[in-house]
Amino acid sequence: MHDLAGAVWRTSSRSNDQGLCVEVADNLVDVIGVVAVRDSKDPAGPTLAVSPPGWTAFVDAIRAGQFDR
Repeated sequence: MHDLAGAVWRTSSRSNDQGLCVEVADNLVDVIGVVAVRDSKDPAGPTLAVSPPGWTAFVDAIRAGQFDR
């Protein structure tokens, strides 16, 4: 488990007002080597800790439309 006490959470500027958003803390890469992700509706709930290359691959896949229906 990672200590996320220093996480600075942000929501995408493309998020909508329907509460279907995730928050990302990418300020932890140099501290503990992870990008943290959580559900914006449940900030006290579970988080995912992703490696920086894994996060980059995920974002690149989104931009490429690989998850579009």
